[in-house]
Amino acid sequence: GGAGRHVGGGPGGAGESAGAGAGGGARGVGVPAGIEVVPQAGGGLDERLAAAFGQCRGPALLIGMDTPQVTPELLGPALEPGAWPGRSAWFGPAVDGGFWALGLAEPDPALLRGVPMSTPRTGRVQRERLVAAGLTVRELPLLRDVDTPRDAELVAAEAPGSRFAAALARLTPVGVR
Repeated sequence: GGAGRHVGGGPGGAGESAGAGAGGGARGVGVPAGIEVVPQAGGGLDERLAAAFGQCRGPALLIGMDTPQVTPELLGPALEPGAWPGRSAWFGPAVDGGFWALGLAEPDPALLRGVPMSTPRTGRVQRERLVAAGLTVRELPLLRDVDTPRDAELVAAEAPGSRFAAALARLTPVGVR
């Protein structure tokens, strides 16, 4: 993986799409042209995220799949021209103590390896790691990620017109909430 836009996924690629072979550059179903699907690495979440950043040769922004309320407007500050000066990072904290977004101007897998994932202190430890590495850390909004049925209800209420809210409504029996 050189410069370009990449998407990572499960062992076969992004979501349930057929992923790219090693350096094959294949696209998964529904993945736009110009996006390379790369297989997800093995190991713990810290290792998988580190490997994803290791595929990048320029600024990279990772967005959690469990934050369906993310909009281009929320990401706007990180996508503006000049938003990635020098050794900088973008950090999107999550309500549960984790993080929903991490952007690195100069991707370095070592910044993620060893960070305890899926704990109430994940975000704090990750942010401290960025600061200790001398990065200027810029904040994205605090968001709730979807880890529980209650999280799903709260996120759907935040984005009532979203496909996520519609899907949740189809899955939730009437009168059960």
